Amino acid sequence: MVKRIVTDIEGTTTSISFVTSTLFAHARASLVSFVRAHAGEARVVAALDAARTEAGEPGLSDAAVISLWLRWIDEDRKATSLKAIQGMIWEEGYHAGAYRSHVYPDVPGALARWKAQGIGLAVFSSGSVLAQRLLFGHTIEGDLAGFFDGWFDTTTGKKADPASYARITAALEVAPHEVLFLSDVKAELDAARAAGLLRVGLARDGAPPLVDHPTARSFDDIVIEGDSVLVR
Repeated sequence: MVKRIVTDIEGTTTSISFVTSTLFAHARASLVSFVRAHAGEARVVAALDAARTEAGEPGLSDAAVISLWLRWIDEDRKATSLKAIQGMIWEEGYHAGAYRSHVYPDVPGALARWKAQGIGLAVFSSGSVLAQRLLFGHTIEGDLAGFFDGWFDTTTGKKADPASYARITAALEVAPHEVLFLSDVKAELDAARAAGLLRVGLARDGAPPLVDHPTARSFDDIVIEGDSVLVR
C-alpha cells in the first residue's frame, strides 16, 4: 500500500509565478543588504564558505560571493549555498509579514485527506528545508507545515538523480513501491520511477500532460486506494 507521499513544491503545490515573482525577486533585491547586515552570524558564514567550495574558489571575498550568488539567481542555479541564504532572507520576509505563500486551493484538503488515510507526507524541493517549512507555515490557506513530517532538499541529492529518491525512501524507512512522488517536472518523475517509486505528474495552470507519466490537473484528481493510485 501507499505509505508515504513525497511532493515537490514549485508548479506542484504552489504556482511558479509566486516563487519567481515574489520569493526569488525579494531574495535578489535583499541579498546584498542581508549578507552585509548578518555577515558575522555563523549560518551566514557557513553559507558563504559553502559557496566558495561549490565554486572551487576558496579565496573569494564576501563581496565576490554575493556577486556569484546574484549570477546564480539569474541562471536559476540550484546551488545549496544559494538556497540556504535565500531561505534566511525569506525567513525575515515571512516574519515581517511581507508576503504569504501561494498554494493551490485543492492542496489543503488533499493533505488532510491523505493524512486521514494514514499516509505520511514529505517534501522534496530544491529550496532549503528552512524555505520549505517557511513556505508551508505561512500560506494563504493558513499553516500547513504540520501536515508534513519529512523534509528533503538538495543536501539529499539532485532532483533528477535516482539515487536521491533511494536516499529518501531509506530515510523514510519504507520500500520504494510504497512511496508516491508528485512533481510537475518530467526529469524528476523519470528519476523517481528509476528508483522504483510510484509517481503522478501535475499539469497545473493549463500545462500539457507529462509524457510517460500519469498526469493530474489537481490533487483532487489523485485517488489512493490501498496499493492503487488512480488519476481521474
